[in-house]
Amino acid sequence: MSQFPPSQTSELPLTDGPARRIAVLVEFDDTWGRNVVEAIARYSHDAGWQLLLAPRDAERRLRIPEGWEGDGAIVMIRDESLIDHIRNRQIPAVDLGSMFPEIDWLGRVMTNDCARAKMALDHFRTRQLQHFACYAPVMGRYPQQRSAEFRNMVNEAGFECHAFNTEQSGTSIVDRESLAQWLRDLPRPVGIFASDPYPARQLAEICAHSGFDVPGEIAILSGDEDELLCGIMSPQISSIELASHRIGFEAARMLDHIIRTGEVPQQPVMIDPLRVCSRRSTDYLAIGDPDLKNVVRLIWEHAADGVQVSDLVRAAAMSRRKMEQRFREVLGRTPAEEIRRVKLEQARQMMVTTSMSVAAIALSCGFSSGPYLAHAFRKQYGITPSELRVGRETLQQPAMPRLTAVSARLN
Repeated sequence: MSQFPPSQTSELPLTDGPARRIAVLVEFDDTWGRNVVEAIARYSHDAGWQLLLAPRDAERRLRIPEGWEGDGAIVMIRDESLIDHIRNRQIPAVDLGSMFPEIDWLGRVMTNDCARAKMALDHFRTRQLQHFACYAPVMGRYPQQRSAEFRNMVNEAGFECHAFNTEQSGTSIVDRESLAQWLRDLPRPVGIFASDPYPARQLAEICAHSGFDVPGEIAILSGDEDELLCGIMSPQISSIELASHRIGFEAARMLDHIIRTGEVPQQPVMIDPLRVCSRRSTDYLAIGDPDLKNVVRLIWEHAADGVQVSDLVRAAAMSRRKMEQRFREVLGRTPAEEIRRVKLEQARQMMVTTSMSVAAIALSCGFSSGPYLAHAFRKQYGITPSELRVGRETLQQPAMPRLTAVSARLN
């Protein structure tokens, strides 16, 4: 982990000397890229930087123009030619990915793929799924380490993870019939982790074409969030929301540090994902007992409304003792523990996605007070709500400053 202290919105970059010129070689045609660029722009506004945003050459590749004299670059490296391009510019640079971890002259800020994998598996397991798969076709958009972390996490939990052989075609274009056959061969119901929204969309389209029920037979979770791609599909696709604003801010802060000191951190800054954006594609409970399934869904939908175990007993048409026994057998916890777990998870998501006070979140999630929520939260997660919020992105609140920026295209 990096030795940089956690970022705070009160930390402002120094603005001594002439304005620095910074190139930003990041695609911003998706939610992740736009958030990253927005955060870099906010930092640059305080630092007095001049940004060169997404410059391209005649082949439409992200490239710094010849003759541009700059002080540094923030890049998302997805191929070796861009590594050579940045190396030849001989300027400090920070990479936002992990496709080339062996490059030691780059600073690096990246999503913690281990935390992403755990979040994905936990999401599937709360739905009582016991069969898992991952789909990560070679697209040049993400490292294969992303799906490898998920496979490792599944295996360590004592399950098998089925993986589609994406190398059989040798291209990024996956044969639809091969993918459909792979889906037919999977044990079901199954939770499939797709590396990002593009393969998740492919899966959803193949499932619709081949007659698979999503999420009843196949639950799909994207490893990254894109509001457009995930939202327009039918069913809408669940996804893992990354801390992309914070990644952009930390990358700008690291580049500022490298420019000032000449020291490149030898370890990457690892940023945990924020949450799972739960949508229809994983809205499923793999519980055979219909009465128990209805009770669990009642908890999920009404935990914050103050639902009690006595309410569950009335809804379950079974005795309290039998219900608690079935809960332990199937979920491994009691009804009261499931109510508390759901309320705490709702509170955790609100803490990382809103600026509401802990007291307000407590009332919204069915806790009696802020201190009671803080105590239960620390017991469950090992940290306090305030510790969770340290370093989270709060950059969406201020108005966007007017940027001193240049967009270039090479001739």
